[in-house]
Amino acid sequence: MSENRNSVRTRALKGARIVYGNGSMTRDCTVRNLSAGGAKLIMQSTADIPDFFDLLFDDGARHRCVVRWRKLGDLGVEFAENPR
Repeated sequence: MSENRNSVRTRALKGARIVYGNGSMTRDCTVRNLSAGGAKLIMQSTADIPDFFDLLFDDGARHRCVVRWRKLGDLGVEFAENPR
């Protein structure tokens, strides 16, 4: 399988929150792997998650995200601060 990432992802198990709708809507998720340029998020369902949102980590870090791929309970996101 070809690897298209600009940086290597490492395994992670971090709590985070997807924030969208001008901050009025949130969804809890878990970060399963992480790199300088993006992350894999897992949650119950990806239904209703928009293609652009903020990801707020439990430690206070925040990233603007663009969805690059999605499955039923997984999202692959790229941090907008590091566009392809």
